Amino acid sequence: MDYDTYGSTAVELAIELANADRSDPEWARRFLASHDDWFTPGTPLELSPGETHKAGATAEIVRAVALAETQDDVLARLNQLLAIARPRPYATDHDGELHLHYARPDAPVLEQLTTTVAMGLSQVVVQHGWQRLGVCSAENCDDVYVDTSRNASRRYCSNTCASRSTVAAYRARQKT
Repeated sequence: MDYDTYGSTAVELAIELANADRSDPEWARRFLASHDDWFTPGTPLELSPGETHKAGATAEIVRAVALAETQDDVLARLNQLLAIARPRPYATDHDGELHLHYARPDAPVLEQLTTTVAMGLSQVVVQHGWQRLGVCSAENCDDVYVDTSRNASRRYCSNTCASRSTVAAYRARQKT
């Protein structure tokens, strides 16, 4: 599957947000700091407790889009995500390549995050189909992923989960 660089990495940001461990109250601060290249330089990366809750709600909607089993469910959840986004696209060449950014450069960090995630996820769904989103088939893993394989055959979130599952299946066969 081939999609534009900025859009593809925006959907990867969405997937990473959906898979973020939100059990620690500091999860959002760590997530934003580890993805600071997505935000306009100088944007404060601190969220209030209410904003942290909203970022978590955005993550849950992304997960819900990936978990949806019908196109109607995907569209309903995707439109829920788009309703909280505030797209104000603009063209830039700040990294040497022309591309679009989805949120205005002076937007607060939560708005930049939500809008980028919503637009990246929606582009992949609309351009490549909702079936490209999935949940890992490995035992004890519920991470979501976007399937970029040529024939839409991906079943695992990572090579680690795929290898672990292959080894477990091999060992199970050897026992019988």
